[in-house]
Amino acid sequence: MRLKGILTGAALALTLAAAGCSTFGSTQIFTSDYTARRDLGYQVPSIPIYKVERKYHRQIVSYDTAEAPGTIVVDTSNKFLYFVLPEGRAVRYGIGVGRQGFEWKGTARIARKAEWPVWTPPAEMIGRQPELVKWRGGMPGGPQNALGARALYLYNKGGDTGYRLHGTPEWFSIGKAMSSGCIRLMNQDIIDLYSRAEVGAKVIVM
Repeated sequence: MRLKGILTGAALALTLAAAGCSTFGSTQIFTSDYTARRDLGYQVPSIPIYKVERKYHRQIVSYDTAEAPGTIVVDTSNKFLYFVLPEGRAVRYGIGVGRQGFEWKGTARIARKAEWPVWTPPAEMIGRQPELVKWRGGMPGGPQNALGARALYLYNKGGDTGYRLHGTPEWFSIGKAMSSGCIRLMNQDIIDLYSRAEVGAKVIVM
């Protein structure tokens, strides 16, 4: 088994063992889908996708898992998010993850979805970055909003986890660990994931 261009054999098996998954080569890649577009009255800028490693471009991959179609599996180590499809396939997206000290893992569900969501920085974030105090009442949705074009809100048995799957205008952060714990995708990718994922879907963060 091999994950194209990234991991091979036992290393991959160890990485994905928690979700009972394995991956193979890409069957379709969407490199041409990162152009500018209008979306619900907002302009989504184009992404210079040639500056983003090819492995982080959205693609359909073979994916062997016991999880049901519609499940989302987040592999934080390799900076991939998988949306499970039928017949042993998945849509794979490149992601940015939480920097050291802000990582999170566990199982949750999508409790709600939002288009061009308002972003309200938590009090502890404002404490670390006082310049964000101007947004304590909420930053309106738009191209510069930290949550990007879409957000999927993750809840578990204890309620709101505070973590989101969301877009970002900072396409250059994909493949890196620099967020405050949330999982970020390029705006064109979160729009695609939003169209596929349903409220109630299971999300596994490894």
